[in-house]
Amino acid sequence: MSATEEPQKLYAAREPVFPKRVKGRFRNLKWVIMIVTLGIYYVTPWIRWDRGPDLPNQAVLLDLANRRFFFFWIEIWPHEFYFVAGLLIMAGLGLFLFTSALGRVWCGYSCPQTVWTDLFFTVERWIEGDRNARLRLWNAKWDFTKWRLRLTKWVVWLLIAVATGGAWVFYFADAPTLLVQLVTGQAAFVAYTTIGILTATTFVFGGFMREQVCIYMCPWPRIQAAMMDEDTITVAYRDWRGEPRGKGKDRENLGDCIDCNACVNVCPVGIDIRDGQQLECITCALCIDACDDIMAKIGKPRGLIDYMALTDEANERAGNPKKNVWKHIFRLRTIIYTVLWSSIGIGLTVLLFIRSDIDVTVAPVRNPQFVTLSDGSIRNTYDVRIRNMTNQETDFRVTVTADAAFAVELEGVPGDTVTVAVDSTQLQRVYVIAPPGSAAADGNLTDIRLWVEDLSTTTRTYEDTTFFGRDIE
Repeated sequence: MSATEEPQKLYAAREPVFPKRVKGRFRNLKWVIMIVTLGIYYVTPWIRWDRGPDLPNQAVLLDLANRRFFFFWIEIWPHEFYFVAGLLIMAGLGLFLFTSALGRVWCGYSCPQTVWTDLFFTVERWIEGDRNARLRLWNAKWDFTKWRLRLTKWVVWLLIAVATGGAWVFYFADAPTLLVQLVTGQAAFVAYTTIGILTATTFVFGGFMREQVCIYMCPWPRIQAAMMDEDTITVAYRDWRGEPRGKGKDRENLGDCIDCNACVNVCPVGIDIRDGQQLECITCALCIDACDDIMAKIGKPRGLIDYMALTDEANERAGNPKKNVWKHIFRLRTIIYTVLWSSIGIGLTVLLFIRSDIDVTVAPVRNPQFVTLSDGSIRNTYDVRIRNMTNQETDFRVTVTADAAFAVELEGVPGDTVTVAVDSTQLQRVYVIAPPGSAAADGNLTDIRLWVEDLSTTTRTYEDTTFFGRDIE
């Protein structure tokens, strides 16, 4: 490095981004997605769902205390966590599929960071004005007007952030009851802590860090390249049509781009799409709306900035027609993702409909391994956990099948029938007895099968285990 050359800076201060209001089909799509996703998030905990007595009547509830997940008519128990794992795998494959087909479409439209940042931008424009007004306010001195506008904006942001954190905790307890507890100061400390953390992160990430979360904190921009190829549809600039750019009425030697910077002014991450594909681009397509509006005003065809693939560039430069969008979407990679995603979804659906309302686990008690009764019978002890996943109290009969004859007794219960409360689990001690002189009593190990039958529906389930005879070593 020469003596006159300045050293390269390792840190560059953030340049604030003030996106301009824009109208168009993609902006309208973002409005619809914002309203739908925020509506689902804020409203869902308040939807009621009648499941009968002694069961929560909240449609969607993560009941951590009882280790269950309620989703409308579906109830997931701890031993059925594979449903949750399957849904997470489907979410990952779905993200791969959409990225492979349409680039960072998730980031541009549905990512929570994008949705809440867009909401905060809307509040900012409503209070401080559009891009030029916000730029003037940013550069203005801190007088009464600036303090008033900023404090008003921050208060609205804070209210949104509190509502965001509050809505989250309502998914983990009965929403109306928890709301009363929160207002009266009777809620658990963890509820207030969770709301505080989510309020702070929403306020800071959505209001101040904004595009920095997408650029520096989120790993997906660095992963997405593995999901994309030359047929992936993403936002791009037709430089062969727009260059050389410039202003003026004499456009014989100029491209369609008039260098108005409308695409830059509406970008929520502050980049220039005309510089080519960039890690920061979230493919929200607002630059398309802005450019199409300018093209319409100057009498040029729309699409100077558009959703397109790299292969479209080569075709259009060669004068060939643009490839049909469905040929970009339905190709080998996306078909494989779709098949995998659909297979998991179909598998989970089948498992959901064929699962039994009874679940049983058997744990042999091996201290002692067996007991010799006064008449010479051999008795083994088992702890049988019966899970009643129905919405009514149910009687269950416990029986045993094996090659040898056995008798069954239930501790504290007459006969072979036990009553399990609605939607609960009961641990029942079961004695299996082999008569004196039988092969099972005098032998070593005997395989047996313990059956549990719902007497109201005759539904049965079983668990295999082993009976120890007196000859066990």
